[in-house]
Amino acid sequence: MTSTALQPDGTARAEAPLVSVEALTRLFHLGSRRSGRVVHAVDDVSFVLARGETLGLVGESGSGKSTLARLMLHLDTPTAGRVVFEGVDIFETTDSELRKLRREMQIVFQDPFASLNQRKTVEQIISFPLQVHQPSLGRKERSARVHELIDLVGLRGEHARAYPRQLSGGQCQRVSIARALALGPKLVVLDEAVSAVDVSIQAQILNLLKDLQSRLGLTYLFVTHDLAVVRYMASSIAVMYLGRIVEQGSREQLFDAPRHPYTHALLAAIPPPPGVESPPALILRDAPTTGALPTGCRFHPRCPLGRREICQTVEPPLQEVASGHTVACHFPQSAESLLVEAAREPE
Repeated sequence: MTSTALQPDGTARAEAPLVSVEALTRLFHLGSRRSGRVVHAVDDVSFVLARGETLGLVGESGSGKSTLARLMLHLDTPTAGRVVFEGVDIFETTDSELRKLRREMQIVFQDPFASLNQRKTVEQIISFPLQVHQPSLGRKERSARVHELIDLVGLRGEHARAYPRQLSGGQCQRVSIARALALGPKLVVLDEAVSAVDVSIQAQILNLLKDLQSRLGLTYLFVTHDLAVVRYMASSIAVMYLGRIVEQGSREQLFDAPRHPYTHALLAAIPPPPGVESPPALILRDAPTTGALPTGCRFHPRCPLGRREICQTVEPPLQEVASGHTVACHFPQSAESLLVEAAREPE
């Protein structure tokens, strides 16, 4: 997705994306390299992230979401592919260049208790990135910035002297968000950022994130397994399955007109409202491991149409089925037509 801006003459001008992910791959060898056993954690993934956009990355556990998030921040090194941030390939940078880029790219982890130093106060935690990246700031300037951030994320001034163990899960996650924002980043990766807090607190954190995005012009990569959360937060969505993106499009396209059987299955698994009958199950078996991928379409062992020869022998590429809507499936279709065709399939 490429955003647009107005030129001096009033005409639209395409604006380069903030991040371009190009054929990104991360393989992990099981045992010795001679064994040939490989886990395809991320496999030939490409997408762009426009400035100010929230891209939701969804899929089951083990689909490669968190590995992809770490690669985007150069917290891990790819086997192949590129991540281009504002025109710079982050894997071709020197240590000093990468250090500067760190100011522009930050992450909020899933578990706020594990990601915060329990021996430091909130003020010390939030001020740490300032000490590392802006050492010229004086103590008073750092303290003023920390208290500005504390207020920005909805905490009170007295929380500055508290330790993480004295705070609730929601408050700790607000501290994590404040720390991520300390250097004024452009991209924030949110890796299951609300899954570890109480449901009653999730809405508060999500509303805070939306407000911060609006006020600061942030770009989010929102990694989650919760489709209700991603529907609220994301403007576009990518669905990952065993290391690959199998469907991508706008929020409306993915929720109102999904075309991949796996996306249908994820949506069918959402509990219906009281009194509404659950839709038929679309997944037939448990997922294979990323170290033992099936031939052909990697979803075919679980798909109602997976008995077809082409599904078992040819891996489908991402293909456009509507403007901005891509699907990696030989037979992309609605859930209703998928069930009809599956019923016709020979045993």
